[in-house]
Amino acid sequence: MPKDIPSQIGQLLTFGFDGTEVSAKLRATLATMQPGGVILFSRNIESPAQTHALLRECQKSVATPMLLCVDMEGGTVDRLKDVIAPAPSVADVFATGDKRLFRKHGQLIGKEVHLLGFNVDFAPVVDLGFEASKTVMTSRTASPNATDTVAYARGFLKGLKDEHVLGCGKHFPGLGEANLDTHHKLPSIEKSWKKLWDEDLVPYRTMRRELPFVMVAHGAYPAVTKDSTPASISKKWIAEILRKKIGYKGLVISDDLEMGGVLAAASIENAAVETIRAGADIFLVCRNDEHVWRTYNAVLREAERDKRFARLVETAAKRVLTFKKKSAELKHRPVSVPTQAMVDKLRRLNWEFTERVRLASMTAMAGSV
Repeated sequence: MPKDIPSQIGQLLTFGFDGTEVSAKLRATLATMQPGGVILFSRNIESPAQTHALLRECQKSVATPMLLCVDMEGGTVDRLKDVIAPAPSVADVFATGDKRLFRKHGQLIGKEVHLLGFNVDFAPVVDLGFEASKTVMTSRTASPNATDTVAYARGFLKGLKDEHVLGCGKHFPGLGEANLDTHHKLPSIEKSWKKLWDEDLVPYRTMRRELPFVMVAHGAYPAVTKDSTPASISKKWIAEILRKKIGYKGLVISDDLEMGGVLAAASIENAAVETIRAGADIFLVCRNDEHVWRTYNAVLREAERDKRFARLVETAAKRVLTFKKKSAELKHRPVSVPTQAMVDKLRRLNWEFTERVRLASMTAMAGSV
């Protein structure tokens, strides 16, 4: 086995962990695996200064620049609401009908995550807000209309970029018709290829050159794959449709492999192997240390056993490293330590933006009556 295979596999892994500081165990894991990135959740975030220090300490154990990731959409998915302030939801901002506020939303969230030391935000959601998924997606979607969804997402992405943060379109190929939560179960989206192409896939087709990352969903699309394979481990969806037919050249990342949606179809070890075999560049394991090691070792064993798979690992790792080398956002260092004055300023900006969204929504609603 080439000696660089373990370090290549490290680049394909972004993982989460428990705790608000770098323990000896976490430091050893980081130093050994040399992962491509880490992702933090509310459980890791106590204060702006603590979060900044945690990310800085994680990076110290890894030789290459890391993807320092967070899910920060505003509304129901807001990891920073307790340490800064709650940010408005996608639905609330879209309801204003003001494209300037779409970009401002991205700027506000970009300022928050950048101040704390993150360089990747797994947002915006570009799933279409159909009735079927309303109880699952709630206020996370902009509109059932693909053109409107693209308008919001483009503005939001520009806002993130203004603040030196990379965005991510999710959840490919679309969970707009999914009536089950992929965190717990595997939804089967009974939709024809033509309807998916004309509706759910429009954001990815339109923004294929604008999305730094695309996150692939744990949803089954039997009309396309002829079986119940989740898109996240489907070569048909990732290699053939996203890469070849749509022409997406950015980084492809699986949704969290600890989620019930994918574990309904494969063990976590097989899911890690199969998402890479299907054409993904990065797999996410968001919490359990044992699962992090099991997935890493499973990919390593498969690369030792199968030369063709080892070449896929090498190609994906090269793509990740090339992306990192070219990314201005990864070169742009955040401020040293967030001060109380900086946090207070952001809280004020958040309040002002929230008020602006509320008033603009009321005006838009009055105008439509």
